[in-house]
Order: sequence, then C-alpha cells, then structure tokens
Amino acid sequence: MTNIVKGNSNVFEDLGFEKEEATNLKIRADLMLDLRKFIQSKNWTQAEAAIFFGETQPRISNLMNGDIERFAIDKLVQMLSQAGMDVRVLVTPLIDR
Repeated sequence: MTNIVKGNSNVFEDLGFEKEEATNLKIRADLMLDLRKFIQSKNWTQAEAAIFFGETQPRISNLMNGDIERFAIDKLVQMLSQAGMDVRVLVTPLIDR
C-alpha cells in the first residue's frame, strides 16, 4: 500500500531544508526555469545563449541543467532583465503555521 503525503508549496521545505534556505532555493529555481524557457523559446544553442548573456557555454549548461548552487538570485535577475523580462518580487506575510 502506498502512503501519499501532500507537500506544501515549497518542495525544498519538503526535502528537509530550513525554511530560509528553502525559500532562497525556490526563488532561484523559479528564476532559472524562466531563463530556461526564454532560451528554449529562442531555439538557441547553449553557445548562442552564452553569447547573448555574455557567459560561457558551460555556465549556460549549468543553468539549463538546473545546477542551482552555481547561481545567485542577483545574477539570475540580471540575466532575466537582460532578456527583456520584468522581474518583480511579491512579499506577503505568512499565516501562523
């Protein structure tokens, strides 16, 4: 018999990361997914994306493969802005858990 447990809105918390680190990881993951979608929508090779962003091809490979530890939030925001995207942060109070 399989036991299914409903997770919360942040998979990183479900994986056992402390709340603050889980929040940071989720933000980075979401930003990386947006960049990945942008690159894919352009049908660019990693080399072409590297030229556009002024990065190396291995760095774009890290991005495309979701190597989250290699990217800071500020770098991802800068890349999204360079891609012509409007990046906004929404902060809401948490309800007591």
